[in-house]
Amino acid sequence: MGAPLASVAFQNAMVFQVYAILSRSLDPTSSISETPSYASVALAGVGTGALQTLILSPVELVKIRLQLEAAGQKHRLPGGHRGPVDMARDILRKEGVRGIYRGLAVTALRDAPAHGVYFWTYEYARERLHPGRRHGGQESLATMLVSGGLAGVASWVCCYPLDVVKSRLQAQSYPPRYRGIVDCFRRSVREEGLPVLWRGLGTAVARAFVVNGAIFSAYELALRFLASSSSNDQRLVMEEN
Repeated sequence: MGAPLASVAFQNAMVFQVYAILSRSLDPTSSISETPSYASVALAGVGTGALQTLILSPVELVKIRLQLEAAGQKHRLPGGHRGPVDMARDILRKEGVRGIYRGLAVTALRDAPAHGVYFWTYEYARERLHPGRRHGGQESLATMLVSGGLAGVASWVCCYPLDVVKSRLQAQSYPPRYRGIVDCFRRSVREEGLPVLWRGLGTAVARAFVVNGAIFSAYELALRFLASSSSNDQRLVMEEN
């Protein structure tokens, strides 16, 4: 349990830090106290999603392989790995670096636009729900929760078919069954019908609303706490001088 929690915490910390840097650099005309424009927010989200795939793609590959292996062991299939490190080593040994990055392209195609939609939806929703407070950072907790939840839902809806294709590409062993993204998409639809691309969406959306509402709220509250602590420290220094 500790390892997944640590990886999720690291991933979210990296995503929000990269997003903060990119959103400011893409909107140089705004000051530190001003909120970046919607265009900068969307572009920064796309860049953040693309960059995170370099780390996320191998992690998700190993996770999917371990889950499939655990399911196979329940049906008394032979073999098994001691954990994610052992699985990663085995993939590298059998398939090389190309194997550990199987699904990188489709992960980038999924995450880049999804993160653009993710951050744009959050900023737009919080302004619509609490007009004027977006620039001051004084929106209510309810606004943060709902805006974050809507952002998570929107990002999943726009990328879910690609997530299905990604999972299938990463789940296949060597030699691979599918020749690539287009081949996997075509064969999946031909064999199982168009609804296969949306299978499980309801569960993913419900989870995304709760999880991302909590993530954005924690992020915004942490920023407020740090800003308040910094202001108090500066005030104490001025009083001492």
